[in-house]
Amino acid sequence: MSIRHGLLALLERGPRYGSQLRSEFESRTGSTWPLNVGQVYTTLSRLERDGLVVQDDEDDQGHALYAITDEGRTELRNWFETPVDRSSPPRDELAIKLAMAVGAPGVDIRAVIQSQRHHTVKAMQDYTRLKAQALADVPANRDEVAWLLVLEQLIFQAEAEARWLDHCESRLVRLSEAAATEPEPQPRAPGRGPGRALARTPARVG
Repeated sequence: MSIRHGLLALLERGPRYGSQLRSEFESRTGSTWPLNVGQVYTTLSRLERDGLVVQDDEDDQGHALYAITDEGRTELRNWFETPVDRSSPPRDELAIKLAMAVGAPGVDIRAVIQSQRHHTVKAMQDYTRLKAQALADVPANRDEVAWLLVLEQLIFQAEAEARWLDHCESRLVRLSEAAATEPEPQPRAPGRGPGRALARTPARVG
């Protein structure tokens, strides 16, 4: 998650102070990825170091305000215009868990899948309920529309995960059935190896 660029996007609307940026970030994303003030100020310090923001005086309550620079606007435009890189996907804990569970002694991988599917479907239902509540109040501002977009992404992601889990279980069932029907290898009789048979074959005389 790019907190860095998210803060730049908020600062493009005008100078903000740290806790104000945190509140607006969480409002825009529905607190899906909550921030703490420490994260915000650490990120602002790095942005200031890189010349993307500057401290811009104080407000009436004495809060230090930050403003985006021209370099920051260029950085933000590049972020909006550049596709998110999928060539190096982030580690997915669920995919790693199932990969490690395959063949692990004492692990019922189908039980692992079923437990995760139950959790995923419940999360999808919760997100769908939140979406229905959001739609009941017709979105009136950009923050509400932004939150609706985040909710829909979470719903689609949960749906895809549930389908993938179904696929994983089907594949495991097919593998199990194939293993059950595979004939047992027959032990080779002593002294019947190819080397011995060749040794007993008389040489032809031309």
